[in-house]
Amino acid sequence: MSRITAINPVQATGKAKQLLDAVQSKLGLTPNLTRALANSPAALEAYLNFSGALASGALHASVREQIALAVAEMNLCAYCLSAHTAIGAMVGLKPEVITGARSASAADPKTDAILKLARAIVVQRGEISEGDFDSARQAGITDGEVAEVVANVALNIFTNYFNHVAQTDIDFPKVEPGVESTAGTTAIR
Repeated sequence: MSRITAINPVQATGKAKQLLDAVQSKLGLTPNLTRALANSPAALEAYLNFSGALASGALHASVREQIALAVAEMNLCAYCLSAHTAIGAMVGLKPEVITGARSASAADPKTDAILKLARAIVVQRGEISEGDFDSARQAGITDGEVAEVVANVALNIFTNYFNHVAQTDIDFPKVEPGVESTAGTTAIR
């Protein structure tokens, strides 16, 4: 049971209603995350604006979803892991790609480097080593892409932490974090 009430979009008013209507229009559904965030229209608007801005960046939707999966797994966020597994499939990620992303691993060398950079940012709280940064550079990650990786990590930490605090009811097919994946690593505990 969620600690924070999920606002019913039909009963929402003012800015919360405008934002929830926009989510419904864009996605065809109103996820419980956005319904819970609607308790603070400012928080929901910040989330939507941040996410929307990153959608127009250099990182493709599939890479952003893989970052979201890696971060959710590391932070043991069942809500985000469930949501991004479903959304990842919608943007064309195959099951083995989703499994790899949960372990910060990808077959494509540049995407693999992006996921490893994202993992280093989470694990080291942004204080990544020269080796981590050099590995990203050697894989061809540009300054702009580094900035977007950091931004995507921050966005996903926000939703992970919000869902932990709210104990948001999962409204996607449930995926459990911390389960050994075929890519070989488990979540950080």
